[in-house]
Amino acid sequence: VQLQASGGGLVLAGGSLRISCVLSGGTFSSYNMGWFRQAPGKEREFVAGIRWSGRSILYSDAVKGRFTIFRENAKNTVYLQMNSLKPEDTAVYYCAAGRIYGADTKDYDYWGQGTQVTVSS
Repeated sequence: VQLQASGGGLVLAGGSLRISCVLSGGTFSSYNMGWFRQAPGKEREFVAGIRWSGRSILYSDAVKGRFTIFRENAKNTVYLQMNSLKPEDTAVYYCAAGRIYGADTKDYDYWGQGTQVTVSS
């Protein structure tokens, strides 16, 4: 299984950005998907997760109400729509796939390479 994230970039505070992640080499619809992020000098942290069916979603308190995770199983793609971005959202964002639905890095078996999101004030 391989994950390819894309769509990161530089955005002004208050702006929006959508990042995406395509899964190949596996059955996308059987995997729970998650987004994590890691800022310089900090540990990787959970952002959002979505069950394989799309019927259950988790968000961290830091992004709840601003970010939306959704998936298109027909396109083998999971997205993270990020609105009202803040400078503290600056990080490398990683997508992950796993058999366990959760918010811990240990729940996920496969990881993408990451995409940089930078929010300037």
